[in-house]
Amino acid sequence: MQPEQKDDIRLLIVDDNQQILKSMSDYFKNQENIEVVGAVSDGLEALNAIKEKTPNVIIMDILLRNIDGFALLEQISASTEEYYKNLKIIILSSLSQETFISKALSLGVSYYMMKPFDMDNLKSRLLDVYNYCGKATPVYEFANTLNRSARVDIMQPKNTRSRALEEKISMIFMTVGIPAHIKGYQFLREAIKMTIDTPDIINCITKKLYPSIADKYETSASKVERAIRHAIEVAWNRGKIENINALFGVRVYGSNDKPTNGEFIALVADKMLIEGA
Repeated sequence: MQPEQKDDIRLLIVDDNQQILKSMSDYFKNQENIEVVGAVSDGLEALNAIKEKTPNVIIMDILLRNIDGFALLEQISASTEEYYKNLKIIILSSLSQETFISKALSLGVSYYMMKPFDMDNLKSRLLDVYNYCGKATPVYEFANTLNRSARVDIMQPKNTRSRALEEKISMIFMTVGIPAHIKGYQFLREAIKMTIDTPDIINCITKKLYPSIADKYETSASKVERAIRHAIEVAWNRGKIENINALFGVRVYGSNDKPTNGEFIALVADKMLIEGA
């Protein structure tokens, strides 16, 4: 179905962070010539909203529930619907690694912008992408008029190593099927980072590792342990074991060989250390 032709930008916002989602939605609802047609935090909901609400611009994150941003982009890119050819997409993400940016741009993204971000600056980028003059210019034409640095808005983090490390861990989690919205995702990422910085802590997982994470997130060590175990179980239940084996280059696990929390943390931390984390 073709959207009704009109001057307004029809904006769909997709972000897993509810606070950011609300802030963007509230901000753009008060802007002239911008109609917020939807604000969702789930990749599958986003697909349905695209079909039902027919936005002409999408602002979205990479880390989403159910299906991640790359899977969403791939489905949009593969669609034969004429409407999708004029759909503009802005990525707004905390992932700044070169591979993420290159992959997003190769899938037809018009602009890649980093979190944290300034709302007015985001609006300017939105207008740039839409080429605001009452009509939308196809993505490839816009891309051809700008060099790559003009389409990628990166704010350098204060701690480059920490940001790069988190991105690598996020990539591993995405590969093995651990969704970003579950609590165990944060706890597991923190556990891997701590094990990289202090390898011996993995030998004191119940006495030091879990309690340290619990203190940071103001929860209990037992809840940290359960949440991490749940995150690993989610990956196994999704059947992405072959992705895990491919990630480590050897057949580490079978369908009935689910690792313990400590084994999985140590395995990922060792891989990161070998790669120079």
